[in-house]
Amino acid sequence: MSSLIFFVILGVLIVVHEFGHFIIAKKVGVKVEQFSLGFGPKLLRRKFGDTEYSISAIPLGGFVKMAGDDLEQYKGKPFEFYSKSILQRAMIIFFGPLLNYLLGFLIFWFIFFVGYPAVTNKIGGLKDGYGAKLAGLQVGDRVLAVDGVKVALWEDLFRNLQMRKDPDRVLLAVQRGSTQFDLDVKVTQQQLDDSGKKRSVGLLGIISSDETVKVKYGIFQSFTLGLERTWDLTTLTYQVLGRIFTGRLSLRDSVAGPLSMYDLTAKTAKMGLIAVVNLTALLSISLAIFNLLPFPVLDGGHILFLGLEKLRKKPLSLKVDRAITQLGFTMLISLMLFVTYNDVVRLFGDKISKFFGRL
Repeated sequence: MSSLIFFVILGVLIVVHEFGHFIIAKKVGVKVEQFSLGFGPKLLRRKFGDTEYSISAIPLGGFVKMAGDDLEQYKGKPFEFYSKSILQRAMIIFFGPLLNYLLGFLIFWFIFFVGYPAVTNKIGGLKDGYGAKLAGLQVGDRVLAVDGVKVALWEDLFRNLQMRKDPDRVLLAVQRGSTQFDLDVKVTQQQLDDSGKKRSVGLLGIISSDETVKVKYGIFQSFTLGLERTWDLTTLTYQVLGRIFTGRLSLRDSVAGPLSMYDLTAKTAKMGLIAVVNLTALLSISLAIFNLLPFPVLDGGHILFLGLEKLRKKPLSLKVDRAITQLGFTMLISLMLFVTYNDVVRLFGDKISKFFGRL
């Protein structure tokens, strides 16, 4: 079941991405010769009009093959890719990542509207040596307010705790059974590594329970919350990329390959349908951002070269184009090998060490 869910998610992301290229290519009059889900030997193929649609054996990607999208094959026909203006070609390239981005936003909007499970304000455990236990909080208590601000969910509790007025103390409104009372609790400051950036957080030493409630919003508020979630994810992703490129964050600790994606999907599947749908949105937006990086062979790289063509008033020479493409493929394959090796070490390193230790 985990494998099926993984390949369904992957298939949806690929089809949406390639459909973005496909629909704009058709719109501006470019002949689309192939629309493929996957690479390698073709398992299923059907031709409708000018386009052959196929499913191939290796489902880790896909492509749209357009007439005249290779300078060596370009013949100057009006329906070919290179016969179109720079703006039209840029639109064809850009709409693949754009549809992935829009898919992520629409899923977030949907989740906020239909509802999602959220952990309540009930305390499920207490840590020794922290303010909550020292102040007399007990398992089963509910935190109703933080410094006078009402909270109903665990995420609200944590967020308002970080926004407290006094850095060392916080006033909690607590419910124990049918009794309500206030407690002044000491806050412990702790430095955390937040994606390569050190930040201080306040901790009370409380652990959430497994009690959840369904939270949902109206259609217009869900729209706004979906936009906020999409924006937050986008800014966080670019911040992490910036820290990777400046060396403040390790590439090894920050990237994940297909094996890690599969492992994450398997764990998410146990949490229910909404969690799987949410993961699809996260991956879709991440795929869009990755593809728009100004790197050869990625969509962002192609758009960058179109910008250079606009400035130079002519495309790059065939020789330069081939050299850049080969370099890009080499670097991309090297990155894939690196993240796959990293996945193996991360997921199976202990087992491999134990196995060789017994030999």
